[in-house]
Amino acid sequence: MIVQGNIVDIENKRIYKGEVEVENGKIKAIRETNHTIENYILPGFVDAHIHIESSMLVPSEFAKIAVTHGTVATVSDPHEIANVLGVKGVEFMIENGKKVPLKFNFGAPSCVPATSFESAGAVIDSEDIKKMMENPDIKYLAEMMNYPGVIYQDEEVLKKIAWAKHYNKPVDGHAPGVRGEDLDKYIAAGIYTDHECFTYEEALEKLQKGMKVIIREGSAAKNFEALIDLLPEHYENMMFCSDDKHPDDLLVGHLNQLCERAIAKGIDVFKVLKAACINPVKHYNLDVGLLKEGDEADFIVVEDLEKFNVLQTYINGELVAEKGKPFVKHVDFEVLNNFDTDKKQVADFEFHSASDKIRVIEALDGELVTNEIEVDSLIKDGNLVSNTENDVLKMTVVNRYKNAEPSIAFIKNFGLKEGAIASSVGHDSHNIIAVGVSDEAICKAVNLLIENKGGVCAVSDSEEKIVSLPVAGIMSDKPAEEIGKAYAELDKKAKDMGSTLRAPYMTLSFMALLVIPSLKLSDKGLFDGNTFKFTSLEIK
Repeated sequence: MIVQGNIVDIENKRIYKGEVEVENGKIKAIRETNHTIENYILPGFVDAHIHIESSMLVPSEFAKIAVTHGTVATVSDPHEIANVLGVKGVEFMIENGKKVPLKFNFGAPSCVPATSFESAGAVIDSEDIKKMMENPDIKYLAEMMNYPGVIYQDEEVLKKIAWAKHYNKPVDGHAPGVRGEDLDKYIAAGIYTDHECFTYEEALEKLQKGMKVIIREGSAAKNFEALIDLLPEHYENMMFCSDDKHPDDLLVGHLNQLCERAIAKGIDVFKVLKAACINPVKHYNLDVGLLKEGDEADFIVVEDLEKFNVLQTYINGELVAEKGKPFVKHVDFEVLNNFDTDKKQVADFEFHSASDKIRVIEALDGELVTNEIEVDSLIKDGNLVSNTENDVLKMTVVNRYKNAEPSIAFIKNFGLKEGAIASSVGHDSHNIIAVGVSDEAICKAVNLLIENKGGVCAVSDSEEKIVSLPVAGIMSDKPAEEIGKAYAELDKKAKDMGSTLRAPYMTLSFMALLVIPSLKLSDKGLFDGNTFKFTSLEIK
């Protein structure tokens, strides 16, 4: 097979007319030739950090959409399913991913549960990490979220890092806002990447201290604009990732969109493509071709180097997508789940108080971080209730692994004027998380998820809508196009109910993410991410 076009030699910063000859899945030869074809041939895109589960698709269905956007590989952290099903969940992701051509590179989740302040469905300890590191299908130790454990030298945390080093596998970072001496300690432990930077200054310090910074632009966390100006000078040590990508967004685009945006800012195309195609392969030592003779034939053909409209995607020499149409076959799989809680009563969501003021989570659109603010209480019959006029709504996290009393908090900026929305995608432990205008609406939404053993839903005065997620309560068993369309309709429903957030369900899913400051809610209570301690809802 021979593919002709303008060859983009990223490392040598050269573009020339040529052809790529492929034989037995590898590049046999790359030759300069004279032809009239104006398309461009370049290495495929590699997402340097993503949780496939957050697309609500199993790997085989994720692959169908990703290849149409020129993605040939991912660095995938199966942390989400691991928090539900443990090592068994990781094995499911690996085996399902092997049945399609896209090159998933899974890591061993380092923090299951992410903290001791929440209830997860499983535990992965250092002995489990040792066994996983022995597995050649495990490429790295996934993001070390427990940065306080690293900084203060928690024995179990250090054992996990030591096993990764023993098997010569990279350790992925996760250190939002960590600076100065604490950052020095984090790096000294052997952690050299971070995808959590949300300010230019933070990312610059990490780059100057030898870390590789991954620019994240997902469905909720959007750091591209804050960090992209670092790329021209630091392109050798930067990469792109989506981290979390909801299905409707994935249908529209993937890393090709980030390349388009970077080029529009006037950044040199070779620097952009170094971050998008080359750096992840080299840092994580991936079995992914880089458009060189003898490499695996993993490359893409794009219409131009401005819009990056993907015409063809090849993986191991196989044409897996052409002009938006994937050739990835459907894969049958066993549906695994872990849901074991009874339906709730409205009274379970009451919070009796006489406090004049309460601590409230302030959600920030496009950010995982939150603020802590003080707000006047609204009390009816001794029960703290939502204040829709001031957009301070009641929120709950419900343990889905056993019967337990729901935890209660309040949150600002969701904007709902009626009903409630809820999700069993609640990072990191994936308990049920809901926000609504009344206890009745919240109860109805929570019970809808319990009945379906997982999903995302919206309940209004007139109707109930749900996208069921039967695979571990976080992924669908349906085709990508179907789940993408259904999710888009649900997103619209939440916005019709008043939400002003760009991605209300993605934002909701992170409001239980304790390892990101400042104020979050677990199934065990309101949590201060700055002090890493529980705090009180009431201000006395």
